[in-house]
Amino acid sequence: MRKLHAENERIKRRYLAYLKEAKGRDQKTLDKAAAALVKFEESSKFKPFKKFNRDQAGRFKVYLEKARHLKSGQPLSLSTIDATLRLVKGFFHWLAGQPGFKSVVSYTDVEYFNNNTKNARAAHAQRQIQFPTMKAAFHAFQGMPNGSEMEKRDKAIFAFFLLTGARIGAVASFRLKHVNLIDGNVFQYGREVDTKFSKTFTTWFFPVDPAYLDCFTAWVDFLRSDKLFGQEDALFPKPERRLVQGKFVFDTLSRDCYSGTGPINKILRNAFAMVQLPEYTPHSIRSTLGQELSDLELPLDAQKAWSQNMGHKSIITTQSAYLHVPERRQGELMKALAKK
Repeated sequence: MRKLHAENERIKRRYLAYLKEAKGRDQKTLDKAAAALVKFEESSKFKPFKKFNRDQAGRFKVYLEKARHLKSGQPLSLSTIDATLRLVKGFFHWLAGQPGFKSVVSYTDVEYFNNNTKNARAAHAQRQIQFPTMKAAFHAFQGMPNGSEMEKRDKAIFAFFLLTGARIGAVASFRLKHVNLIDGNVFQYGREVDTKFSKTFTTWFFPVDPAYLDCFTAWVDFLRSDKLFGQEDALFPKPERRLVQGKFVFDTLSRDCYSGTGPINKILRNAFAMVQLPEYTPHSIRSTLGQELSDLELPLDAQKAWSQNMGHKSIITTQSAYLHVPERRQGELMKALAKK
């Protein structure tokens, strides 16, 4: 059980409230900031923040370099270390302006949380993103069973990712009322669907293999006709717990959405693993759709529509985040240009 310092806890609560109310940060960001501050307190043996000095910043860097990931046991990645330093620096930068701390924490001392230039550059270096090709995704989709209620749901989830490119948080929170099969779109309403930055936009189904739409349509019809689901019920409901012969089983559907994204993430990973492919994540499907945008060689207005369909205001966002050119393809393109 970790130690607690009462005054530190009060100050952290004020800071998290500041991030939420003044800066508009979401709960995930607040959780990351809180976890980073706990790491700092561990490195300083939970000394009060009023005893902060620049040496503690240096010791914190050493602490992070020696720290290990709780699950894998591996050293923390450079990107994790860099992000943690930034979060803690942000806290002390705020603290330096608070009554009672202005004479204790100077803005100059806060700068000692900066990562060294080499590690910071390496932490933000662009890495090759692994994502499935359209062919690989369809192969995994075809390999998924479609017998039980759970299997039908899982296969429909896979199809939905290819049809919409939606983020996993949104997929977990969609309800039937957000689906329009007649016009072929889903309404990502930021007040009800867990979209990034609570953004509201409409996504029309991407022009992918018709089997995806057939699967998803059959799933929606199954919910509405067979299960008698209403508009407020979950599009991809979590299992319902039942007691059978003295044991709890999860073999039927509830009407509620998942509270987290872990189970949906596992569904896609397992689908790829079942056909001996890497366990691609739901988010990697957005890169698959980004590559499809490049391969189709669409006119500019169609590219813009594709980008908006993914929830981006600017097509540059789509190109920089999800349109990846592998090193081998980069070489092919450059050699072709040289021949011209």
